[in-house]
Amino acid sequence: MQELDAVLELLAMLATDVRMLALFALLGVAAVSDWRSYRIPNWLTFGGALFALIYGTLAARTPTAGAMSAFGGLGVGFAAMLPFYVLGLMGAGDVKLMAMTGAFIGPQQTLMAVLFTFIAGGVAALVFAIHRRRLAHMLANVKTAAQGMAISSMAGIRPTGHVHMSQSVGKLPYGICIAAGTVVEVLAHQLGYV
Repeated sequence: MQELDAVLELLAMLATDVRMLALFALLGVAAVSDWRSYRIPNWLTFGGALFALIYGTLAARTPTAGAMSAFGGLGVGFAAMLPFYVLGLMGAGDVKLMAMTGAFIGPQQTLMAVLFTFIAGGVAALVFAIHRRRLAHMLANVKTAAQGMAISSMAGIRPTGHVHMSQSVGKLPYGICIAAGTVVEVLAHQLGYV
């Protein structure tokens, strides 16, 4: 009976919480855009972040607490993904999308959403490689990139995660992973699992 109550509460939250409805809609548009063109538009990430910052500030019990949560989440989302952009492992749109997501859900939930996103990304990469029948090739690329990054770090050279295009298994639209990881985290948080 408690599970049914939790599901009903979750459905009520989704139906009445403008912030979550907006976040899920923006994540859906970002995922479709990334799937089709490997791009996440700036209007979506910047517009979504602006909405989240304003709404979070005005809808909170105190504007200061709301602003701190929204800006804190934006910063955590940005900081968590930026190193992967610097290493060449993901695009700038992915970093901006996670920052926007953080502005909606706050810093603590953003850390969990990043973790869920990485799990979704790992699963998606495996499925992608298996579908293309290139799993062994992908695992060899991961090993080579990790070794190169470790050696570069020990030598004091800025590491890079780039794999030459001829060696690549393919490009993964990571916006889908960010959307999936975030939605699962929000639902798990609302149900009390995380």
